[in-house]
Amino acid sequence: MFHLETEVDKERRAQLHRRLRDDNTARSPHMAALRGAPDAHEEPLHVWALDAEGRLAGGLAAHTWARWLHLELLWVDTAHRGSGLGARLLAEAERVARADRSCARSRVETWDFQAPGFYRKQGYEVRGQVEDFPPGVTEYTLTKELG
Repeated sequence: MFHLETEVDKERRAQLHRRLRDDNTARSPHMAALRGAPDAHEEPLHVWALDAEGRLAGGLAAHTWARWLHLELLWVDTAHRGSGLGARLLAEAERVARADRSCARSRVETWDFQAPGFYRKQGYEVRGQVEDFPPGVTEYTLTKELG
């Protein structure tokens, strides 16, 4: 018999993460090899664009892990859209990931109304899509070889 709870519990979440990581390490030789490697730790990577007054004009938040750059957030203020700022932010994140963190690939998820065309222009390829996530929207996963 089990008792199920739906409470948010940070300690249990951390325990769950550790146990899943340990199981994955035991079951996969690739994960076991990665476990002790320098790039096994997730590292944040942020790039900020500030205007002449020091206000945020755009930014990118990502992390690197296992020789991958994973883009989480990319935003450019409306006044600066179309100026190439988004491409500059992305290029700088890719440069740091490649040169300083030995990343070979990059990935991003974006919705159909956001930026799939932008990422394609930057050399990303669609690797998957989920229809109706959320309802009425398609989510795309795109990747790029950083070479």
